[in-house]
This record gives sequence, C-alpha cells and structure tokens, in this order.
Amino acid sequence: MAWLVRLLLLPFYRVHCAGRDRVQPGTLLVCAHQATLDALLVRVALGPVKCFVHEAFAGGFWKRLGLKLIGAEIISGTAGPDGVKAAAEAAVKAAQAGSTVCLFTRALLRAHGSALDVEAARAALPAQPLVIAGPWGSYYDRGGKPYWNVFLRGRRKHVAIVAGMPGDLREQAAQAEHEAWMLRKHGMRTLDFSIVHGPRRNRFAFAFADPVRGSVKWFKALTGAIALGRALRGTWGSQQRVGILLPPSIAGSLVNMAAVLGGRTVVNLNYTTGRAGMESACRQAELKTVITSKAFVVKAKLEPPTGVEVIELESVAKTIGGGGRIFALLLAMCAPLWLIRACIGSVRRWRIDDTVAVIFSSGSTGEPKGIEVSHFNLISNIEGAEIAFHLGAQDRILHMLPFFHTFGNLLLWLGVHLQAALVFLPNPLDAEAVGDMTQGYGATIVVATPTFMQMYMKRLAPGKFGSVRLVVAGAEKLNAKFAAAFRDHFGVEIHEGYGATECSPVISANTPDQRAPGVVQLGNRIGTVGRPFPGVLVRLVDPDTGEPAESGVVHVKGPNVMKGYLGLPEKTAQVLKDGWYTTGDIVRFDEAGHLVITDRLSRFSKIGGEMVPHGRIEEALHAVVEATEQLFAVTAVRDEKKGERIAVVHIKVEHHADALVEKLKCCDLPNIFIPKPRDFVQVEALPVLGTGKMDLRAVRQIAEQALLAQPQTAPTAGAGQA
Repeated sequence: MAWLVRLLLLPFYRVHCAGRDRVQPGTLLVCAHQATLDALLVRVALGPVKCFVHEAFAGGFWKRLGLKLIGAEIISGTAGPDGVKAAAEAAVKAAQAGSTVCLFTRALLRAHGSALDVEAARAALPAQPLVIAGPWGSYYDRGGKPYWNVFLRGRRKHVAIVAGMPGDLREQAAQAEHEAWMLRKHGMRTLDFSIVHGPRRNRFAFAFADPVRGSVKWFKALTGAIALGRALRGTWGSQQRVGILLPPSIAGSLVNMAAVLGGRTVVNLNYTTGRAGMESACRQAELKTVITSKAFVVKAKLEPPTGVEVIELESVAKTIGGGGRIFALLLAMCAPLWLIRACIGSVRRWRIDDTVAVIFSSGSTGEPKGIEVSHFNLISNIEGAEIAFHLGAQDRILHMLPFFHTFGNLLLWLGVHLQAALVFLPNPLDAEAVGDMTQGYGATIVVATPTFMQMYMKRLAPGKFGSVRLVVAGAEKLNAKFAAAFRDHFGVEIHEGYGATECSPVISANTPDQRAPGVVQLGNRIGTVGRPFPGVLVRLVDPDTGEPAESGVVHVKGPNVMKGYLGLPEKTAQVLKDGWYTTGDIVRFDEAGHLVITDRLSRFSKIGGEMVPHGRIEEALHAVVEATEQLFAVTAVRDEKKGERIAVVHIKVEHHADALVEKLKCCDLPNIFIPKPRDFVQVEALPVLGTGKMDLRAVRQIAEQALLAQPQTAPTAGAGQA
C-alpha cells in the first residue's frame, strides 16, 4: 500500500533523495527523528524499508494508519530503556535477515549520548546514517493548522533525504546532513515570500514592539511595509542597493521589509563608526540614497553621510494618504506576490542565491569589509536555529542588536520567517528598559553579549527575566563564573554561541539539553561554543602546515557561508577556498564534540620567535582576581628589542600591577606570556563597539598612546596608578 502513502503525501511534500545507491540490502540505517512523518517520507524516497519509529513521533490516528500501511513498527514510549533496547535488537535481526531497516532515534546522530545508534554500532552488520532535512516546522507535522493551508501557501514542502556512507556514524552523519541541506537549496523560497505569506497565516498575532510605537500585529506590519514600498518606489527607482540608517525599531524593520519586497539589497549603515565610516560603506556599496529618521538623527547626535541623498522617513510617511493605505491593505489581504512586487516597483525577482544584504564587519581588528549575504545563507541559518533551539511563532525575542550587526540582521529575518515576535530596544545599555520591555511583553528569548548581561545581572531583579526560557550570548568569550552567577540570579542558563559575519553568522551554539528514556545529550557545556549548526561542516587545520590537526584554525563549509566580500575578489579568495571559509580562530574539539575557542590568529603576538596568545593571558588575569566580568583586555605594542611586547588595558582593580604579575607566575604560564608591571594601563572603561563587542583597535591605540610615549626605563606603575 506504499503507493497510497505516496499519493497522499504528494500535495504536501516534494522529496529529494541522494545516496540511494549507497544503501544495500541488509543495511541498518540509523536516522534522528525530525517530525512525525519521517518514516513515511523515507518509505517514499527509498522504497521498501522496514522502519522502527518512536511512539512520541507516531502522531495521531491518521499518521499511525499511514505507518501501518508501510509496515512500520512503533517503539513504545512507556517501556523505557528496555523497550528501546528491544526495538534496536529487533531492527538488527531484521537487517540480518536481508531487509533494509531504518531505526529512528530521538537523539542527534552527530552528537554524543545517543542510545539507539550505540546499539547499532555494536551490531555485527554495516550501519550508516540517514539524514532528513526540511520537514520541521511544517503544518502537517506539528498540528494545530488545517491541511488545506498548503493550497493557500501555494507550494509543497521540499524535503531532502540523504543516506550517508558506512563508517563513523557521527562523522558520516555530519557529511550527509551537509549534503541534505545543499540538496534542498533550490526548493527554498526567498525572504519576500516569508514577508507576505507568514503574516497572512498569523494575521492577528503580535509581531513587533518598540518603546515609541508600542506593538503592532503581523497583518498591520505587512500593510505598512507595502505602503512604505509604494511610497519609496519613485525615490529608489532602479537602485539595486539601498542604504538604511535606522535603529532596531518597528520603522526600521518595515523599511527593510519594503526594500526586500522591492527586490533591493539592503545596506544597514553602522552609525557607531561616525560619518567617515558610513561614507566608506556608501562608497563601497555604491549607494545613492539613505533612508533615516530625523528624530533618530537628532537624538543620537549623528552626522548623516555626504555624497548620497538622505531621505527622512517622516517626510515619506506624509506622502501616504488614505487611498494609499487602503490600497496597501487590499494588497496585503489577497494580492499574489507577483502583483505586490509590481505595485512596489520591484527591480528584480529574487533567486535563492541573490545577495539580500550587505553587512559591513565591525572593523575591530582592521578596515571594515562588506559581506554579501544571500537568501540561502540567512534562511539556512534561521532554520538551523529553529531546530537547535526549538523556535517557533510562540516565541518573543528581545531584539537589541542593531540591524547593521550580523546577528541583529539575522534576528530580524528570523522573526519574519518564523513569525516569532520581535521586541525592539534601540539602547541595550539601558538596563531598566531591558527589564521593563522583557517583563512587559513577556519576551522568551534574550540575545546579548556577556558585557551587556553583566550589567543586567547587577541592575535587574530576577523577576524581570521571569518569562525568559533561553539566553544566547556571543561576540565575546563567556566567563564560566559569570555564567554560573547569572544562572543563580535569573534561574536561566546562558547558551554561548560562535559565529562570524562571513557565516551569516552562526557557526555553532550550545543548545538546550535533550532528555528522553535511555537518552541524555548535554547540549550546553560552559566553556565551549557548542556543536556546529545543522548542515555546517567544521575542520581544524594546522596554521603552519595546512594539515588536519586536533587543535588549529577552524575552516567552515555550509549553507551559511557568504558569497564573498563586496568588490574585493582578492580578499575573498584569501579566505574562501573550495567553499571552505577560514575564520582565523584557533579551536579544538572537547571530548563531547563541542568546539572550544583558544584564540584568534589576529590576537597573537610573535615575541622571541614564539606565538603568544592574548586570550590565554586574559583568562589567567581574570582567574587570579576571581572576576566574573571583563576587567582586562590584552593587546601588544611595538618594542625595539623584541618587535612586540604584551600590554594590559584594564579598569580599576584592587590588586597592584606587581601583585598581578606575581600571581600570573603561579599560573603555569611561560615567562614570555607574562607582561611587565610597567605595561599595565588603567582606563575608566574598556572600549566597546556599539554591539557590545570589545573594540580591539581602540584597546591597542590606548596602550600605544600610554606606553610608547614613555621611556623604556619608566618606573613601575601600579594597577591603580598607570
């Protein structure tokens, strides 16, 4: 009866399959559950396969009926570990009898701690991974939505199923998962589809909020984006790229949505770099217009860039009359996407590989570069986050990162793509406002840097974060003692992640733990930056020899890797080879398969022929004073004898510089790693970028100005005297 199952699934799914020729009779396929229709999809893709499905993923009556039609067996969820073991043994026996068997496990194959794949590995027969990518988040799996919604959406769900090679189950699962994500690429829809169809499915759900305008619902947000797009049609004309100078807010999100609906690449300008930095970005992106707000420019005391036409949003809003609003409402209500594009004056029809945003790097260690990010880059990162963190329309995200920041850009489109509400707050330094907005709108997810989180822990009562279920940190190293103090204060764990603007941005992240009968997978390990995101491959390479290494420079390959640097093909070729992006970070894997960042190549000094890591010295300094917040920033300055010498920029601490140096000598650090007492420089506050990330260029400049102006024989300065 498998033909009947195939016919029933035809309107809802389009299945892409690879590696079918790798599957031989008598093979035991091991697959991690993604959704309740996994077994039916595998049967459609691979033909006669005996499936063993966990009861938690068997679904209701109709789905169970489908499983019976294909001869699948359901693993009891109440039998505990014994039931799991018995199912594994039955699957092995069926495979030994010559059948192709697929054993579904509730645990991730590419992670440690799975129960069923361990049983498979012990069996005396070939076992190989099977990976399914794409069914998560569909209406046909999670319930609560009528099936006829698929016809209103106008498309089927594209699913990729890939059989991996025999061998190490976790390593081959990662390879197969990457292949699956790349396989389903051309079945993905671009972000303009999400902008229109997502709000139509959740018309009256909470969408955006900010301190100025309050809150709006999804249908009103869509109407506003269409109205703005039509009002800006004449101003934007045939421009392929448009500049936006707005903070994270409802207005900023609507302008971004309007630009993407119009087929235009968005360039959100980094207003923390001043006029010179914004003008550099405008020149590199060849911008002709920049949309901003007069109120924002005045309040932030900004000097808009010259050489481009600066358009104030307040003036644009005055051109939208009652007729324009009604017409936008009608388009939002029922017009097909092609008609909305035409009415907005779209300059192109998006393809999945087109550049949707140009994001300029922070420039913390060098000149900012424009990174071209495609629809595929963003959507794959969004859907990877959806899987890793179990995100959905029920979530409300506190959005404090500016749109010019790669993570702020991701969060904007994550909210639009998944219809997760976004609570905007332009100033993350206002701890009281952070607490009030989180509590007032019931935010469930908070994303910030450890520097900002330290401030929140000091100033906010635990109840302010009472609705928060997930806290994600990035951009700088998370101190283990601070993470424990934050958990004790707010009652919620911090999940540290790792990324780069060139990777759209998430490469890996710590995730919530997974627990089930017979399965415990610890997703959050403090001191690490987690496992690679779904579909992302990571390899470690020795920086000197270029050979694989247990600890080395991390190379990343996956659907999240950028198209390249804007107008800089030579620099693109330096960091992007055969699809592998070189991050410049020194990383190792721990015993559980999590990434541990050691340092950055750019944060090393070569002293006496030896590479000295700044990050390791910072860790030691914080350890000797038992700090839970960032007190020290290590850099290097020129030295006539050795080329460079270590310098420490710090805020006021109780310990004298001589005492700190003596404590460092007891930390098992080589002598060459230990700075001299004279090379400690005290400042009122450590310099940070607008995103909360340490401004390493400013740290070096402070050290050079303080130390190079004084003679080498200057008297020793204490930590409180420098």
